[in-house]
Amino acid sequence: MFRLVFSAVFVLGAFAFCSPAMAQDGAGLLGQTEGLDLKAIGAGLVVIGAALGIGRIGGSAVESMARQPEVAGQVQTAMIISAALIEGAAFAAILFTFFI
Repeated sequence: MFRLVFSAVFVLGAFAFCSPAMAQDGAGLLGQTEGLDLKAIGAGLVVIGAALGIGRIGGSAVESMARQPEVAGQVQTAMIISAALIEGAAFAAILFTFFI
């Protein structure tokens, strides 16, 4: 749990410091010119959620392969398909956060 909280704080902190460096001229979100951009927080949350989902899939797949080695091929195929779907949804969500 500590690793998750530490990782989330690190990612959000990195986005907070990178956002002003990549800022454009003019008013930002809600007419503010300074401060944390909410798009960066949204993108960070998407990445954290996708990483947790893929990690959970991987852990469950390894556990099920250890319990029933005879179905390891089927489990591995399902794991790869599920991870690819999660990664695609996360990529689309990141794009949506920056285009909104």
